[in-house]
Amino acid sequence: MLHVLKTFRENKEILKGTFGVEREGLRVDLCGNLSETKHPKLFGEKLSNPYITTDFSESQVELITPTFNSLEEVYDFLNSLYNITALELEDEYLWPQSMPCNIPDDENIPIADFSGEKEGEKARDYREKLHKKYGGKKQLISGIHYNFSFNEKIIRHLYDSENTNESYKAFRDNIYLKVVRNYLRYRWFLIYILGGTAVIHESYAKECVKKLQEISTGSFTSEGALSYRNSECGYRNHIDLFPNYSTVNEYVNSIKTFVNDDVIESHKELYSQIRLKARDNNDFLNSLSKDGIDYLEIRSTDINPFDKAGISLEDLKFINIFTIFLLTEEENNYSPWQEEALYNQNIIARFGQQNVMLRNNGDQILKEKWALNILNKIEEINKELNLDHENIIGNVKARVLDPRLTYAYRISEMVKENGYINGHLELAKKYKKEAYKDRFKLYGYEDLELSTQILMKEAIKRGIKVELIDRSENFISLSANNKVEYVKEATKTSKDNYVSVLMMENKVVTKKILKENNINVPRGEEYTSFEEGRRNAREFSGKPIVIKPKSTNFGIGISIFSKGADEEDIIDALKIAFKYDNTVLVEEFIKGKEYRFLVIGDEVVGILHRVPANVLGNGKNTIEELVKIKNQSVLRGKGYKTPLEKIDLDENAKLFLKQKGLKFNYIPKLNEVVYLRENSNISTGGDSIDYTDEIPKRFFDIAIEAAKALKVNICGVDMIIEDYKEENSNYGIIELNFNPAIHIHSYPYKGKERNVAEALLKVLELIK
Repeated sequence: MLHVLKTFRENKEILKGTFGVEREGLRVDLCGNLSETKHPKLFGEKLSNPYITTDFSESQVELITPTFNSLEEVYDFLNSLYNITALELEDEYLWPQSMPCNIPDDENIPIADFSGEKEGEKARDYREKLHKKYGGKKQLISGIHYNFSFNEKIIRHLYDSENTNESYKAFRDNIYLKVVRNYLRYRWFLIYILGGTAVIHESYAKECVKKLQEISTGSFTSEGALSYRNSECGYRNHIDLFPNYSTVNEYVNSIKTFVNDDVIESHKELYSQIRLKARDNNDFLNSLSKDGIDYLEIRSTDINPFDKAGISLEDLKFINIFTIFLLTEEENNYSPWQEEALYNQNIIARFGQQNVMLRNNGDQILKEKWALNILNKIEEINKELNLDHENIIGNVKARVLDPRLTYAYRISEMVKENGYINGHLELAKKYKKEAYKDRFKLYGYEDLELSTQILMKEAIKRGIKVELIDRSENFISLSANNKVEYVKEATKTSKDNYVSVLMMENKVVTKKILKENNINVPRGEEYTSFEEGRRNAREFSGKPIVIKPKSTNFGIGISIFSKGADEEDIIDALKIAFKYDNTVLVEEFIKGKEYRFLVIGDEVVGILHRVPANVLGNGKNTIEELVKIKNQSVLRGKGYKTPLEKIDLDENAKLFLKQKGLKFNYIPKLNEVVYLRENSNISTGGDSIDYTDEIPKRFFDIAIEAAKALKVNICGVDMIIEDYKEENSNYGIIELNFNPAIHIHSYPYKGKERNVAEALLKVLELIK
């Protein structure tokens, strides 16, 4: 079959397909004990959340990626799911290991609860039966499930090359069945490469612990152990079951026989190392017969404790090329192949770090020899198809030649040094710290505006299905409970009509409407040409004024002269403003500090004081050099993709510094703060400080009244308050913003972080 794949024109397409990963994991307390708390309510209903749910236990989280066409996307999303979940756990961690933490006796293991009448009762009843039949401790074992289907173009190419009379559906099914059979034959190899459960805790099943040696307090293993999860001590059916994988119908009949003989209750109870998956898994057997195999699920993979996601991107890529090997490898007619494959699995799981003897079609073969033979074939595939996986294959070969490079060996050494609980707990703490450090990122979507990423994360957390419709436009859809909302740039939604948006864009219209509603606004003049403004410049000379374009956002083109300016500077400011609009406003400067009130629905969900772009002097560097240093912060970027924007030394900054008698080459004194512009927009490099808990209620009410005056549900109200501590202080609203950034409230430079995305989902009626 390899020679046929070589004729496929686009070789890199061979590694493409449809991929997804499910990662199970236990919630543990600060001491490494199984958590006794309920599954967090913020994650919504377990049966309906497509991303974060539970498996057997209330304390067993299951993270599920959507399907993607690349493994990079899968890995990024899995990391994001980890971050989202870990940061919602108060005084808890996600256990970074497949084998359980310190767990109680069976009767005290909390079985997952579900709401939703029949479906919820059915899910709970199934788990109770598993608990009774297999015991709760083995059900707590967690793992990585790798779901995949091949690029359909590849299967079609193989089909067209065969000149067969069978239907495409039958051919496709046979392709996947061959992969399943070969996977079962060669699964021992993947268990060796990815095995990471070489030690178990004393609280695990006593019948397993008593056969092992203690290597540190409460930590047990045996020489050469590699994967207890995949050994007889893992979760398995009470008797070995070998379905017929000859055809889909034979497989379906096998499952029906197992169920009719009361060996298992349903297809879900067949603990196979690889599963056939149907288009409709709720009607699995009928769908499999009717529609054929939709995709496959590899279930042998232990959680890798040394990767926050639970599996590395490199290992995901190796599994991918390994499936190509399974596709191309010829089969033999050795009849007891399933029994032999199970024997090899057991040997590798229990003694895989040693160079044990395995069985291959009835003959004996050394593990290392067979593994290198497999890798040679994979290297040939990589070379013949130009897949560029040399380094990945080379690293796997190193693990074969030196078992000390396996995850199992590394885990054993970690446990010897730090203990089973403490060793894994330290990793869990480390990963939670990393999650917090990257809390504003949604991996794989960093090119989107940060506000969009934040809304997507909150939706994912709560089980609202997210779809990216237009990446370049930050356009997404959110769907839950048969309701779909379309959102652009996080705050452009169906909740505000077009004319309201136009009113907010137009500062003149905004001022008139607010004034009609008895809301204070600054007095000013409007000019429709530069010449008109220039002729009247002398009128404003020496007066505190603001010059700004009529219809721009983000502080673009605005010049502020809080202490007045001469005629020449006013004319320069008019030139700048007219670059961005054909109408410019000259308004009185209102004394006080500016605050951004974020109004969503009938609520102010956040208030910020935005400090203008500035630098702190050290007596050595120039303003220009200090800006470069400040811009190196990971919090600063371009295009609203980070909590803060980089400072730009543009013509506005040059004009502002001129008012102070300064230039970019000025060296500020030690601890001297130099402001680089008057306007405080975050978009121009300002710093955000949360004031939500400091501002009197009167100003909350004014902001809400302003939004209602323009009939808007989502807006940013920019208000100048002379003394924010004084309830009756003078104030003035300078503008309303129709597309307010939420990231500045979610992740302020200083102060409390606000969950603005939650308020957005509420106003969109996607959550209560």
